[in-house]
Amino acid sequence: MNTGNGGRAGRTFVYRASDEAATVGFASRLAALAVPGTVLALDGDLGAGKTRFAQAFASGLGVPGIVNSPTFTIIKEYEGGRLPFYHMDVHRLSEAEADELGLEEYFEGEGVSLVEWASLIEPLLPEERLHVRLRVTGPTSRLLECRPIGERYSEWCAELGMEETDEEGKGE
Repeated sequence: MNTGNGGRAGRTFVYRASDEAATVGFASRLAALAVPGTVLALDGDLGAGKTRFAQAFASGLGVPGIVNSPTFTIIKEYEGGRLPFYHMDVHRLSEAEADELGLEEYFEGEGVSLVEWASLIEPLLPEERLHVRLRVTGPTSRLLECRPIGERYSEWCAELGMEETDEEGKGE
């Protein structure tokens, strides 16, 4: 699985979302770029909007129906959109428990995987992925920090018009 940095280490791109609509718009634009095997590693404090981001991303893929947090089911699979969508929440798992789930089958499949609390299982994530950290900057505003690992994801950050920075946490 994760055997190297897969891209230039230390690159971070930021997007400042002034309100929920801006965050939703960003997630939808990101979904438009998704291809089979896309992996989004999503992190942020409780209440930062990880599930709302996942819902907006799923909507951007054209996933029909309600998308809700897989906190207790761990993985929810959604069909009917442009690509299958695999929404995972590993908050309640140890790395060893997550390893037993066979996540690589999802990561290497024909769909898109979005993993909430991904930093808890970072060694299990595929070599190429896009880390997205949501930081609360106000009641509805967020700073989205994206750390691309792999050239495809770096290109996406540029295509989305994100600002590149050398330091994580800019704008806090």
